Amino acid sequence: MIIVMQRQATAAQINNVITFIRQRGLHEHISHGEERTIIGAVGDERVFEPRELEALAGVEKALRILQDWRIISRETQQQDTIITVRGQQFGGQQCQLVATMTSSQLPESINIFIDPFYQSASPYTPPLQNNINMQQQIKQAHQANQSVWLRIRDVRQLEPALQAEADIIYLGGELMPNRTLLNEVGCLNIPVVLCKDKHHQVDDWLIAAEHIALKGNHHLMLGEAGTLSLERNAPYRLDVEAIVKARQITHLPIVANISHLAHAYMNSATLMQLAQAAGAHIVIY
Repeated sequence: MIIVMQRQATAAQINNVITFIRQRGLHEHISHGEERTIIGAVGDERVFEPRELEALAGVEKALRILQDWRIISRETQQQDTIITVRGQQFGGQQCQLVATMTSSQLPESINIFIDPFYQSASPYTPPLQNNINMQQQIKQAHQANQSVWLRIRDVRQLEPALQAEADIIYLGGELMPNRTLLNEVGCLNIPVVLCKDKHHQVDDWLIAAEHIALKGNHHLMLGEAGTLSLERNAPYRLDVEAIVKARQITHLPIVANISHLAHAYMNSATLMQLAQAAGAHIVIY
């Protein structure tokens, strides 16, 4: 971390910053310029926030060098993580496809995606009772040696999903800020897809993933299902830039969910090509 002192900072204020750095287990590198002093905090700077230093007398600003993710970064692990589920490998060089289940009949794909807890936004639409169907679908899929990717939309749906023996838990972007849920899935020994929402930045995405990994669950994948678009008739688009950036920063497998992104000018085939070109390891279609 780089700490820039104010022009009028006194020697006592500089020493106070140095003491603060040392108390956190780091050591300092001091550069005395003609107008101001710059202090480098050498070590794991994640032990404090920039605002803690900026609150000290004489400090003008503090700039972080390292990011808020460590376990999932390529600094920690250069090679891609590969997660194996029912004999299928997710991650690495090969792109795997996952078919969305849209009817009671199982698709022919070896990997299927189900969303049994979906509810209409209309308050007049009766709630769906899909728990029994969900269990039957998962049982049938397992008999056919298919892996089941199951989306949950609330922390209370996690236990039924586990009891139904889903192979992979998919967290929609609306759940990413739910720290309670992140802590819960972080304590599990089951693959989890953490999806970002349409308004999330890549940094928000990776920090949330780090929360899960920090709890011990390293069977983790990152999901991208669309970001805001300027197209009036297609409000969401595939966030290709986010996939490319995440692929460079983290070793985790990247999932592109294009199942709801196709429109008149961008069909599923083109979206799949874009996802694969960006570096997605898995495509849900």
